[in-house]
Amino acid sequence: MSRRPPHRSQGLRRTLLGGACALLLAACTPTLVRDGAQPAARPFLPAFAVEGRLSATDGRNAASGRFEWVHDDEQDRLTLFSPLGQVVALLEGDPAGASLEAADGSRREAADVDALLPEALGVDLPAARLPRWIQAAPATDAEVRILDAAGRPQLVFDQGWRIDYAGYADDTAAAAPQRLEISRGDARVRLIIDSWTALP
Repeated sequence: MSRRPPHRSQGLRRTLLGGACALLLAACTPTLVRDGAQPAARPFLPAFAVEGRLSATDGRNAASGRFEWVHDDEQDRLTLFSPLGQVVALLEGDPAGASLEAADGSRREAADVDALLPEALGVDLPAARLPRWIQAAPATDAEVRILDAAGRPQLVFDQGWRIDYAGYADDTAAAAPQRLEISRGDARVRLIIDSWTALP
């Protein structure tokens, strides 16, 4: 009684399919930054308007909603909205000082935005670093740990903060971030960017 030969073509097909999947996964795998590798050249906008959604927590309290941020070298204007669209806080700052106006009409003033940002967000983020973090254009003293397939930052550590970039607007090296998370210990801020506008 003769035996049928093994289906070599089927085994070969599995091998080829496995190899193709491995290559595809390798193409999508982030690249650890080693041996002096540098991120792709990326633009940095000194003045911009950005809109999106955010959630923030300090490990005990949490908040979420929409935001609008207008930034340039001289001033910042950050408006926070509830999930239903009501303005819950307006933070403004310039070289002369900063102010925070709450939904109930109460107003606080301080020397700079850094002093009021924790009250607005519930997380003590460094305001001076945010314009670079939100653009995935880290400062020269930041540590870029992981690049994506296009050479863009995917994991950055800066001043004790961890910045994870979960998505970009498109596949180009200069694309703006679309989803990012900023964290340190229990503090965490997640941002989803809906629109960018470069300002003159």
